[in-house]
Amino acid sequence: MFKNLFKGKKVEVDTTIMQPLEGEIVPLEVVPDPVFSQRMIGDGFAVNPTNGTVVSPVDGEVISVFPTKHAVSVKSTDGREILIHVGLETVSLNGEGFTSFVSDGQRVKKGQKLLEADFQTIKDKVPSIITPVIFTNLAENEKVVIDEQEVKIIK
Repeated sequence: MFKNLFKGKKVEVDTTIMQPLEGEIVPLEVVPDPVFSQRMIGDGFAVNPTNGTVVSPVDGEVISVFPTKHAVSVKSTDGREILIHVGLETVSLNGEGFTSFVSDGQRVKKGQKLLEADFQTIKDKVPSIITPVIFTNLAENEKVVIDEQEVKIIK
């Protein structure tokens, strides 16, 4: 019965993701770096941040805190892998201006502090503080949609 009821209809399933930094959500196309703007490592969005506190957008586990503390990867409890890359070319700072509050393998809750970025210290040393948030393992039929400052993944 249910097969006939939904036959031929597209069913949208969405997952809403918490914003990992305060600021304006913008599409990846505006990120001034082709690796992110052309979605070479995955779909996502970016945040033009107003403060430097980076929190987990999901419940899950820290996959990796980069040695230079400029980026962190989190795997959600439903298996989504999310890369939060604070600023552009920030790897060159070798950790200057960044403080990490988590470690690889640590369980985290949505809203838990992951990193702190001192944008006053780093903003004049890098091309941009815009922060890409990339989903590195979306299924082929999934995409990221920005809807009035809310981010959703839909099928």
